[in-house]
Amino acid sequence: MIYDGHAYCFPGPAAHGGFVDPQEFWRHLQLFMANRVQPCWRQRDRAPADASGLVDPSRPWNFAGLRDAQFRAGAHGRVEWVVDGEEYVKQVLPPWVNDFAYPPEVLVAEMDYAGVDRALLHRTPYMGLADEFIAECTRRFPNRLQGLACVEEWRIQSNPDATIRKLERAIVELGLSGLQFLSFHLGLYGQTQDWDGPGFRPFWDAVASLEIPVFFTVGGFTLDQYLAELRTLRRWMERYPDLRVVHTHGLGGWRLFADHERLSVPEAVYAAVPFDNPNFYIQILFAVFLQTRWEYPMPQIRPTLEQMIQRLGPERLMWGTDIPIVLLHWTYRQSLDYIRRHCDFISAGEMDLILGGNMARFMGLAEEGKI
Repeated sequence: MIYDGHAYCFPGPAAHGGFVDPQEFWRHLQLFMANRVQPCWRQRDRAPADASGLVDPSRPWNFAGLRDAQFRAGAHGRVEWVVDGEEYVKQVLPPWVNDFAYPPEVLVAEMDYAGVDRALLHRTPYMGLADEFIAECTRRFPNRLQGLACVEEWRIQSNPDATIRKLERAIVELGLSGLQFLSFHLGLYGQTQDWDGPGFRPFWDAVASLEIPVFFTVGGFTLDQYLAELRTLRRWMERYPDLRVVHTHGLGGWRLFADHERLSVPEAVYAAVPFDNPNFYIQILFAVFLQTRWEYPMPQIRPTLEQMIQRLGPERLMWGTDIPIVLLHWTYRQSLDYIRRHCDFISAGEMDLILGGNMARFMGLAEEGKI
């Protein structure tokens, strides 16, 4: 089985991402689009530009840094804005995307063509908070898609009961298969406490009672920030050692460790990652972060992947793509083949585990007799 452990489906922006306050959704969308590593240009003559019209470069990851620029989602996978009367655009989704949406029919068509059997739908606010949309995607394609629940991480401490109810409904009533937790949203709302602290305890205890897997997206703009997040994750796993955990996207988002023609992970990272817990897994999702830096099939990543197999073991690595974002540079089949056909140090048995076997077992398909 080929199982993509990191995919997306999302509605168009007219739905405001399921936010009660539409402006909050647009703040998230503008901030994320400003920070996407994609080309910008001036509309009238396609002259190269930057995203400084969207956010103050001195405060790139802060709602307070957003600029009033008539920001909007445009046609053909672009976002658009205005600076001094000039129109600017940024290509943040593939040009064939309609209405800035990615419905499940399109994802499944891509899966069919590339030979991918299953995919797990991940979450992030600018792609929508509504669990109902994700549940509908999985209902329409029950043998192809599974989906994660999300809660507004920044509301857990102030309103734990509401966030617990939202999570319980997503899992028990809507049939979603785990939780997506993105710690970097907390800072956007002025919350600097570690997310394993007392204010989060009732929520995490509820997660433990549901016995669902948690997909943690942790990172940082610097190595020190990332190491601090890994230490928090380690403490969390010490408190909840029986819960299954996936570190999404890979170590540090990979860009932290890409230098010229090498991808070098510091020993301090390997020391901080909770590899000693057998319930810890990690995604290998190189392409979406490094495809703008290195050409396909990125031979620069092979030594790091080989090192991860040796140090962690192939049974705890999971392939993912970040589709449709990855389609800006590679086809979906290339996103599979850069590992399947260009990493000859991986044995056939190891390849089966990494490209789907681990995810299928992790997501309970073995128990259901579906693999």
